[in-house]
Amino acid sequence: MTSRINIFEDTAPRAERPRPVRVAVLGCSGSIGTQTLDVARRHPDKVRVVALSVNTSCAALVAAAREFGAAHVAVADSSRAGDPALEELSDGCELGLGEDAVTALAELPDVDIVVNALVGFAGIHAGYAALAADKVLAYANKESIVCGGDLLMPMARPGRLIPVDSEHSAIFQCLVGERRSDVHCLWLTCSGGPFYGKTREELARVSSSDALAHPTWDMGAKITIDSASLMNKGLEVIEAHHLFQVPIDDVRVLVQRQSKIHSMVEFSDGVVKAQLGGSDMRAPIQYALSYPERWEASVERVDWGSCAPITFGEADESTFGCLRLAKEAGRAGGVLPCAMNAANEVANLAFRQGSCGFLDIERVVEGVMSRTAPERVESLGQLLEVDARSRALASQILTEV
Repeated sequence: MTSRINIFEDTAPRAERPRPVRVAVLGCSGSIGTQTLDVARRHPDKVRVVALSVNTSCAALVAAAREFGAAHVAVADSSRAGDPALEELSDGCELGLGEDAVTALAELPDVDIVVNALVGFAGIHAGYAALAADKVLAYANKESIVCGGDLLMPMARPGRLIPVDSEHSAIFQCLVGERRSDVHCLWLTCSGGPFYGKTREELARVSSSDALAHPTWDMGAKITIDSASLMNKGLEVIEAHHLFQVPIDDVRVLVQRQSKIHSMVEFSDGVVKAQLGGSDMRAPIQYALSYPERWEASVERVDWGSCAPITFGEADESTFGCLRLAKEAGRAGGVLPCAMNAANEVANLAFRQGSCGFLDIERVVEGVMSRTAPERVESLGQLLEVDARSRALASQILTEV
C-alpha cells in the first residue's frame, strides 16, 4: 500500500483556487448540500455550481440546476427516471441515472472541487473517484474516511482533502502554521446531544422523535440520531485519527453544550488553540471552498459579549456505549471500523423506523463487531464485501432477543 503523506503539512505549497471555483455538490438536497448552495448564492463571483446530484429528490435537483445553470446532474435512484420533474431540466443539462452516474460527476474535467455530502458508506465511491481524478475533495461524508481511510488517505495530496465537519474543520484551522510534531492531543468537542446526563434506564425509553430534537444543530435524520447515541463522535474520533495521523487515544472527546467551541488542539507546551463560532455549517463549508483564502462571512456573527457562558463536561462512555465501541474499532483498525459503521447504519435506520429501541443500536454494533474477523484493508472491493456482510449480520441480530 502507498505510504501516507501529511496532507495538512503547512510547508506544502498552497495552490491558489481558480476564480470562480467550479463545484460539484453531491447530495445537494440534504442538509450539507442545501447549505453549500447557500454559500454559492452568497458568493456568485467566487463559486460556480456545475454539477449536482440527489438520491431521489428530483424536484429539488431541477430547481437547483435551473437556478445555478448546472451543466451536469445525476439521480442515484434510477427508478426515478420517469419523474415528471426531470422534464423541466434546461436544454443542454446532462442527466445521469444510477449510483455510477453520481460517481462520474466527481471525475468531470470541468469540476475543481467535489463537495461530498452523500450519507453513509455509499459516499466512498465518489470520494475515491474524486481523489483519483486529483480533484479537491471537500467532504462531509465521514463514513468514507472511517471505513476506507487506509485506502483514501494515501491518495490525497496536500491541500486536496478538506474536511467539512465542523469539528475537523476547526482542528484543520488550528493546525495552520503549526508543526505536527508539536501536537500533544486533539480535543474533539460535542454538544452531548438531547440525552446528555440521562441514565441507561432512561435511554431505554426514549423515542426517535426525542432523539431527533438536537439542542444546537439542524442536521439530517441519520446524523442527528448518531449524535444522540454519541456514535457520531465515535466516527469523528476515527476520522480525526486518519486525517491528522494521531493515535485514537490522543483524540479526546469533550462535551461543550453550547456548540460554540468546535474543537481544540493542545500543543506540547500546554498551549491550547480553539476555533469558535456559531452553530452554522455554512462556515466550515465556506472554508473548504475558499481555502487557503477567507471570504466574507455567509453566517451571522456571534455577539460574544451577550452569549451564554461556555461550559465543558465529560463524555460518558459507559452510558453511551457507541462511543466506546467506535474507539475500540478504531484501535483495532483494519476492516473493523467498516463493519462497525455498517451495523450502526442498519440499527440507526431501524430505530428511526420504530422497529428497535435506542439501546439496541449499541447492542447490534457490539454484536457485529464481536463476529467480525480482523483483516487488513486491501481494496475497495473488500470493504464493499465487509459492508454487505455486516449489514446482513446486523439485520439478523436485530431479530434476536
